[in-house]
Amino acid sequence: MTTLTDAPGTSAARETPARRRRRADRLPYLLLLPCLVVIGGLLLWPLGQVVWMSFHRLDNVRQVRGDRPWPFVGLDNYLQILGDPFFHTVLRNTVLFAVATVALTMVLGTLVGLLLNRLGRRMATFVGSCVMLAWATPALTGTIVWKWIFDDTSGLVTWLFNALPDGLSTALFGRSDWTGYGWFNSPLLFFAILTLVVVWHSFPFIAVSVLAGLKSVPSELQEAARVDGAGPWRVFWSVTFPLLRPVFAILVVLSTIWDFKVFTQQFVLAGGTQDRSTFMLSIYSYAEAFSPPPKYGLGAAIAVILTVILLVVTGFYVRMVLRQEES
Repeated sequence: MTTLTDAPGTSAARETPARRRRRADRLPYLLLLPCLVVIGGLLLWPLGQVVWMSFHRLDNVRQVRGDRPWPFVGLDNYLQILGDPFFHTVLRNTVLFAVATVALTMVLGTLVGLLLNRLGRRMATFVGSCVMLAWATPALTGTIVWKWIFDDTSGLVTWLFNALPDGLSTALFGRSDWTGYGWFNSPLLFFAILTLVVVWHSFPFIAVSVLAGLKSVPSELQEAARVDGAGPWRVFWSVTFPLLRPVFAILVVLSTIWDFKVFTQQFVLAGGTQDRSTFMLSIYSYAEAFSPPPKYGLGAAIAVILTVILLVVTGFYVRMVLRQEES
């Protein structure tokens, strides 16, 4: 019995396999179109606006609102930023901070993930839930708590150092009274505390991601390595790590992006943008754009430079990982 859809002369019967194949190839793009429109409106359009602003001199709010024209300056903002010695100091601070925090976050998160994998189900659930509290805590709230911990009068750290015997404290640190000591006044101490805050907030995500990856590793391979006499470190480096290389690649890329863009923690700990010795690219862009007198074009140029650096770093790392996977 011949149906209407495949009867001779209908469009379905005249459709060639090539046309059906092309229509099937277009279907995924049509399904992704609404998502691409949303991404374009929420991400690409603001990014394009920032790039466009970086080629103009904007030093007035009325210009940004469109009440006044935007003087086009071409690459002058970029040349001014790249030729400023202070920019190179800020870039060095950003790179060193990102390298330290990414390394510490990955190491601590991996160790915690391995620990959770060795615990029983109930204990792993309890410990994992406690660890995830740090990840679930908003960055602003967590940073305010850490700033209180290092408060120079009533902070927990100040109280602990004051509780040390005077002789021991003087011998180790050269002072016995820590009340009023500015933990955030020294750039080195400031970056140490900032690193602690960022690592504390970031490592739970790494730990849970590593734990999820460990669940997919066949236990037979690890057991075979132990039977051959391999220790815990050798089992991890020779069996576990190669299998989880794609997971670690994604985590390193995400951590690099997050740590290069740290803003909230630094802004809260520093109390604003007064201490330029601790500037990194994110807060440098904010300070140039919004500190009086405002220079929105310069701030936008710094933001574009930061974006380009992140694209280059992540692209290079992903390409290196893909080459290792192919070899």
